[in-house]
Amino acid sequence: MPHPKRISQLFILLFCALLICSPAHAKAKYLFKVATIAPEGSIWTKRFRDFVAEVKEKSGGEVQFKVYPGGIMGDDRAMYRKMRVGQLHGGGFTMTGIGTVVPEFRVMGIPFLFHSYAEVDHVRKGLLPSFQKAFAEKGLELIAMTEVGFVYAISTSPIATLDGLKATKVWAPAGDPLSVAFLQTLGITPLPLAIPDVLTSLQTGMVETVFNSLYGTIVLQWFTKTKYISDIPFGYAYGGFLLDRKKFSRLPEAYQLMIREIAEKHFSLLITDTRKSNRDSRKVLQDNGISLVKPEPDTVQVLHGKRDETVQRLQGKAFSTKIYQATIKLLDEYQSQPL
Repeated sequence: MPHPKRISQLFILLFCALLICSPAHAKAKYLFKVATIAPEGSIWTKRFRDFVAEVKEKSGGEVQFKVYPGGIMGDDRAMYRKMRVGQLHGGGFTMTGIGTVVPEFRVMGIPFLFHSYAEVDHVRKGLLPSFQKAFAEKGLELIAMTEVGFVYAISTSPIATLDGLKATKVWAPAGDPLSVAFLQTLGITPLPLAIPDVLTSLQTGMVETVFNSLYGTIVLQWFTKTKYISDIPFGYAYGGFLLDRKKFSRLPEAYQLMIREIAEKHFSLLITDTRKSNRDSRKVLQDNGISLVKPEPDTVQVLHGKRDETVQRLQGKAFSTKIYQATIKLLDEYQSQPL
């Protein structure tokens, strides 16, 4: 008869084998390596990890995601290059970064285009099929749209007038023709930099005015090197969760549908989370010594007027006339609704 200790050891070995072979711990049949510049611990990565966990659970471990956060795979353009050679299979991209691949996706980032999130939601819903088609033509699957929110001018000195803005060293996101063209229309030559380079540039004085959402400036620590926020939204910033279309198409149809359904759930919650975080961040920034500056009415009028001039320069170049007209039609459609 086997010794009791021997029986106990066999039981433990059997139990461990069952754990290793169980679906929850099995090696992924379909593994997606994805990256983002969003920092670990931010609401964007937290919600994305919730999405990843549910996909793994619902697929019995067959579909899994390996996440590289915080820009460790480089900025958006570097991430896309790594997708082209198979090092990555997707990621969370900003509108500016992926706009170099799919220019149509830039259109909602036109400065001073939106005045409320209700307008944003209506236009985004209407444009989503066009965006999905444009990405598909480039071999990309748009799984969900993400949000940064309304962005503001954040500076080392108070800016209430156009002359005040011109007197500072202004940043523009690298690869973003919308911001660059708009600032040039104002008579400003901005310094284009990738997002990961902005904090260092603020520290050295290379730039003095940057643009971000209220929550984004906290997460990226830009508020530690600035003192003022011009309290008028400069524009709306967003992004997309994209996967390599070929790799996504190799999934069984049931898994493709599952990913879309789970993404719809978590990325809708992410937009809600982002908006709450931006609201809460206003007080956090003020509590940390950041002052809100109200722009002069004449300056606001000039800024809105320069938007149309900028659009005339950009149509057919930074984005198509067709997508711009579709955007304006949706915006007019919303604004003409009875209150």
